[in-house]
Amino acid sequence: MDLTGKTALITGASRGIGAATARLFAAAGAHVALAARDRDAIAALAAEIGPRAIVTPCDISRYDEVQGAVDACISATGRLDILIGNAGVIDPITPLAEADPEAWGKAVDINLKGVFHGMRAAMPVMRDQGGGTIITVSSGAAHSPLEGWSQYCAAKAGAAMLTRSAHLEGAPMGLRVMGLSPGTVATDMQRRIRASGVNPVSTLDWSDHIPPEWPAKALLWMCGPEADPWRGEEISLRDPEIRQKAGVA
Repeated sequence: MDLTGKTALITGASRGIGAATARLFAAAGAHVALAARDRDAIAALAAEIGPRAIVTPCDISRYDEVQGAVDACISATGRLDILIGNAGVIDPITPLAEADPEAWGKAVDINLKGVFHGMRAAMPVMRDQGGGTIITVSSGAAHSPLEGWSQYCAAKAGAAMLTRSAHLEGAPMGLRVMGLSPGTVATDMQRRIRASGVNPVSTLDWSDHIPPEWPAKALLWMCGPEADPWRGEEISLRDPEIRQKAGVA
């Protein structure tokens, strides 16, 4: 994939899948806008990537900050071609009957409302420029409940439906909207899950998780026309066909 001349906004870019995606997209020629709350981390990543990186600190649970990140893309490059909705949190991991309502709600603000905020800010820009790609990083938790993960499962399920809604409304505008369910990935989130000791995911060995570079490669492939048959759908990186197409088989 050649992304020369394209601009990609990546949420949750400070580490894990987001950072791996930023590196890969920049290597493919894109300008990459790094969106995350950790200003120091994305500044360090931008220094590593070089002049194609745009530092856009923001809290995706706040719409005005997400709009500011989109505005920064337009100011720096004049366009926004790709939105990767990757940011997410697993906490609080707790039984539903014991969950702190405020913490539960704040997590949903990130995992669900954050996806909406990105779409809401990006879609008018992409519509006006004649097209664009929006990919939401999903999870198997969107479809199967897991003990202690009530907010994560509920928010990811909502984000999956939001992705389908964005496709329904965005396709006539020339937008390509999809989801990627990567499976379990070797990131800091998996360390937190393992430490919780809650539900079978916490018992997985580190070697069971795929490296973050795999979903990054899948996201890059999804930005190209070969992924068009999956528009409006959620692609699973557990699928051997998808792994082969993404180059990680």
